[in-house]
Amino acid sequence: MKVAVVGSTGMVGQVMLKVLEERNFPVTELIPVASEKSVGKKVKYKQEEFTIVSMKDAIAAKPDIAIFSAGGSTSLEFAPLFAEAGTTVIDNSSAWRMDPDKKLVVPEINADVLTKEDKIIANPNCSTIQLVMVLGPLNKKYDLKRVIVSTYQSVTGTGKAAVDQLNSEISGDETIAKVYPYQIFKNALPHCDVFADDDYTKEEIKLMKEPKKILGDDTFNLTATAVRVPVQGGHSESVNIEFENEFDLDEVRKILSETPGVVVVDNVKNNEYPMPLYSEGKDEVFVGRIRRDLSQPKTLNLWIVADNLRKGAATNAVQIAEYLAANNLV
Repeated sequence: MKVAVVGSTGMVGQVMLKVLEERNFPVTELIPVASEKSVGKKVKYKQEEFTIVSMKDAIAAKPDIAIFSAGGSTSLEFAPLFAEAGTTVIDNSSAWRMDPDKKLVVPEINADVLTKEDKIIANPNCSTIQLVMVLGPLNKKYDLKRVIVSTYQSVTGTGKAAVDQLNSEISGDETIAKVYPYQIFKNALPHCDVFADDDYTKEEIKLMKEPKKILGDDTFNLTATAVRVPVQGGHSESVNIEFENEFDLDEVRKILSETPGVVVVDNVKNNEYPMPLYSEGKDEVFVGRIRRDLSQPKTLNLWIVADNLRKGAATNAVQIAEYLAANNLV
């Protein structure tokens, strides 16, 4: 299968190449794509070097699949051109997520919505992905009423420059340009992405809208607060879930442990619970601290952690590609 990776020199693009290799996706021809300044440079894939090509040359090559991680404006401009050439685009930006004509997919939850006609498929926001991996199976069983999520998001969600800022602040180097409006080392910023007119950030708005589209259910309410923390890899979420129906804690653990891609780590007697340090480099979504909300009935508290560059971005995109290939949709 001929596969283009658009944004192949970026942080997520590099992980996409790694995940394609690890999962042994049937790539017969790799087409790495990046900005004009990177054309002619090399990227490594399976111990081989591949030359980065321009967007124009990649479209002309008519790949079967193009996995994008190059920003919203790039995707809005070029994804339709790939689609017109017959390529199926899996896009990691926010450009197409809430477009009513585009599918927003987490394979374990709603891959069955995909058809051959879907030429631009949206990969959800990183925090959304790990959240719906837990909400999906619980919604089927108990029926969601209201969800309150607070995120603790790593600096890799902002990109390499943010990682550089954190590491420079740790080392005391003041010469590195700051990505955030304040220092991130020894700090927590209740500020992920830019603020909208209603004083919510774009990250919070994504978290409030995307799960409803993925679950195909707009009957429940969801509110979010997104916080950036000085962690290098892995997003964490504190989630409070009110259901329409009563639940049993042992049954909740059983449902989640039987959900593909979800790992329950919940043994507080031995201090076992999910942590970003534990999730980094892994593809699963980890859930723990599962307990009743003692302040009101039919309400659950839990803690969700996942590697935002892998399941939160690259792995989810590759899993979509795997589903398309396995079901002859490309």
